[in-house]
Amino acid sequence: MRFVELNFRFRWVPTLLLALPIPLFVALGFWQIDRAEQKREQARVLAERAEMPPLELGGPIPDPEALRFRKLQARGTFEAAGQILIENRRQGNRIGFHVITPLRILGSDSRVLVNRGWIAAADGGPVAVPIPAGVLSVTGEAHLPQSPALVLHGDPAAAKNWGERWPYLTLELYRAATGIQVQPVVILQNPEDAGGFLRIWPRELPKDGMHIGYAIQWFAFALIALVLWLRLSLVAKNGVRS
Repeated sequence: MRFVELNFRFRWVPTLLLALPIPLFVALGFWQIDRAEQKREQARVLAERAEMPPLELGGPIPDPEALRFRKLQARGTFEAAGQILIENRRQGNRIGFHVITPLRILGSDSRVLVNRGWIAAADGGPVAVPIPAGVLSVTGEAHLPQSPALVLHGDPAAAKNWGERWPYLTLELYRAATGIQVQPVVILQNPEDAGGFLRIWPRELPKDGMHIGYAIQWFAFALIALVLWLRLSLVAKNGVRS
């Protein structure tokens, strides 16, 4: 077996093309690991909030993000004015609506939107949604609705023409289109509360798996670049590249 003695020779072109990006790839890998740790911490915090006792709504909410996944409770009366239906909500193989009704909090002029649950779409006819009468106690999880990634005609002027059937809900659009000032969260009403609507609320906790996968990819790119740089920088003692 014949062994070739190799010498290291610094070469500018491989260094510029391969060796210099290696720290960048490594830094991106550690950045993704840090993002994964942030997601794990977010999931832990949100899970802890979900186990806390209900928070009674009343006054202003300075930081709605701090209430995400927190159980909320409010006493008041539902108002028919301002009730909307969110279209194309699916349960199994059926299409229907989410019923969004403003609740006027007892003893104040403050209102909070309540997602009362899912109802099936009527075949070709209008959807009749009854409004519970009297003072009620509503409990549920705090939700911060977001617009879809792709939105067409989603400005306040367009929302004013949506009527009672909306394609999606954001609180900014709701305030602008209805003129009703509401709290900066929506209550996803508990299934145990009265009302008769179907209430299945999936809980989407942050996941770290995607970031771990990206970190592995960046570290792999760094390793490949290092191997190629060494391969191009090693030459045989007689001057022939290995």
